[in-house]
Amino acid sequence: MYRADYWLVCGVLISAFTWPLRAQRAEGMPAWQKAAGGSMQFEVASIREDKGSFEPPSFALSADDWFSDPNGRFHADFTASAYIMFAYKLWVPAEELDVMLANAPAWVKTVRFKIEATAPLHATKDQYRLMMQSLLAERFGMKAHFEDREMPVLEMTLLKAGQPGPKLTPHSQGPSCDEKASADTFPAVCFGYIARPKDGGWFAGSRATTMSQIGNFLGSIGELSGETGRPVVDKTGLTGQWDFTLWSQAPGQKADPNATQQVPTILEAMHDQLGLKLKSARDTIPVLIVDHIDRPSEN
Repeated sequence: MYRADYWLVCGVLISAFTWPLRAQRAEGMPAWQKAAGGSMQFEVASIREDKGSFEPPSFALSADDWFSDPNGRFHADFTASAYIMFAYKLWVPAEELDVMLANAPAWVKTVRFKIEATAPLHATKDQYRLMMQSLLAERFGMKAHFEDREMPVLEMTLLKAGQPGPKLTPHSQGPSCDEKASADTFPAVCFGYIARPKDGGWFAGSRATTMSQIGNFLGSIGELSGETGRPVVDKTGLTGQWDFTLWSQAPGQKADPNATQQVPTILEAMHDQLGLKLKSARDTIPVLIVDHIDRPSEN
């Protein structure tokens, strides 16, 4: 029987491939970009507007570190806003997206562009981000900068200081990423975020991830469910790598009053299973501001 695994790729749910998230940003060039080489370009790239059916990408254009090497053959079918988030390793909720694209034309969020490109063999996911940055600058004429903005946020904290919930454990207590995953290990791979249908809801999780990324994931799912919609700022004080699983309502799912077992909302699941809560606050965070972008010429 076919088992559908779902991943969130730049706000688009696709099946049987992979998962987004908001990455930490700092002044100047971020550490991941320095480690990836600072600047790279595709060897050859074609761009054309796509009004047909969505085609899944060669790998997940997500802000996490899960990656399946396409051996130099890159293809994707997203909006310019999705490519921007991928290029700068961002997960951007609705309120921040409006700030980011305040100076951009409306088509940036609505028109899909199919990009097919050739890259150096065995490039890393972060190096593909650098190539996308160059493509946006050269072919879309994009100019952008980071600036600190005070915005409404959701602070993610522990219900009890120093005590995560039963489904949130240090990665060191679970199987290593170098080990072959057992049948009971979920997800089977490290670094990515995956969810699949289970018992009338969704079973989601990740291994060897950070609390900041978990906050991004929870915020993204909460936004799809209408429960959240602001940037999530990690205030748990938990450091290092973590594993977690979560059973909750799928995005858009409503409670079934006739069900024998009620599926918890994402916020209820966070509380009971992960020992986490979200609190409304205001904070100053770095935001990418797109100053200029043009519709690319096709080739």
